[in-house]
Amino acid sequence: MTTDLLAALIVFAFVSSITPGPNNLMLMASGANFGLRRTLPHVAGVGLGFVFLTLVIGAGLSSLFEGFPASYAALKAVSVVYMLWLAWKIAHAAAPDQPEPTGRPFTFLQAAAFQWVNPKAWAMALTALAVYAPSDSFSAVAVVALVFGAVNLPSVGVWVLLGLKLRRLLSNPRRLRVFNVTMALLLVASLAPILVG
Repeated sequence: MTTDLLAALIVFAFVSSITPGPNNLMLMASGANFGLRRTLPHVAGVGLGFVFLTLVIGAGLSSLFEGFPASYAALKAVSVVYMLWLAWKIAHAAAPDQPEPTGRPFTFLQAAAFQWVNPKAWAMALTALAVYAPSDSFSAVAVVALVFGAVNLPSVGVWVLLGLKLRRLLSNPRRLRVFNVTMALLLVASLAPILVG
């Protein structure tokens, strides 16, 4: 990979990782609701889960969609149902200091598994591989995955920090409720591209 192509990949990884999407909205909500320490496994799961997704797609999984278009439709359906369930969970999350909290932060494995039903993650991986690793070389795929791993973790971490900054403002249960419902609605709105496409 040339230096220019690598620089372009880094920019693409940064822009696509730091802009709003399901992962970032959920991380901001988790930071606000559960704090930094309890959200760190979620952050690691997003970053490493995306790297793994990219490697598997680059190793040939995308050809499954070409050979069996119904598998792509099934993935979309599962993604929509799962994200609607997550939105409901976020909307109904209670403050961590309440006696009976109704929610828990994502674990590492839950966050890593979420990448498989996250439409933005699929779009990012497929675009990055098509543009920056057009050859069938697995080393090019590995470079794309590693660049995303290096850029993604600090990028998504920004959203957790934003949630932490909001935490004091959200110490009021009513404001926290409004915030959680807003995050849930934005998560549902993030489904628009797969519902329309």
